[in-house]
Amino acid sequence: MNGNDIFAKPIHLGLRASALVEPIFTGSPDWYDAYVGRHQDDGVEGRLVSMHSFAKSWEMWEMHPHGSEVVICTSGSLVLHQEHADGTVATVLLLPGQYAINDAGIWHTADVEGPSTVLFITAGWGTQHRPR
Repeated sequence: MNGNDIFAKPIHLGLRASALVEPIFTGSPDWYDAYVGRHQDDGVEGRLVSMHSFAKSWEMWEMHPHGSEVVICTSGSLVLHQEHADGTVATVLLLPGQYAINDAGIWHTADVEGPSTVLFITAGWGTQHRPR
């Protein structure tokens, strides 16, 4: 038996210390809506574990209102921008093996200068997006 590909099949961490393999990741809003539907019993305590590679900077800001998100750089580099409630923006440079935490309610986006790979552990319930 082979292991699962984290890029293709994210993991859901749920109540009672459960871990479930998710269906093939498409990145579409429908995938995320279905994810929330599949795990609604876990509510805001569920976490999505996913890994993504980026060749260009993000085109949007996002925010997770119900919990923190852990962002771990595994290759390349990432400049994470975090906008606080008072409008100030903190900038965090992440190199391989380094991480940052996006607290609940913090808008965030990222810039990359070359290929980068990032592991996310996200409290995804109620995630919001806005244009950059």
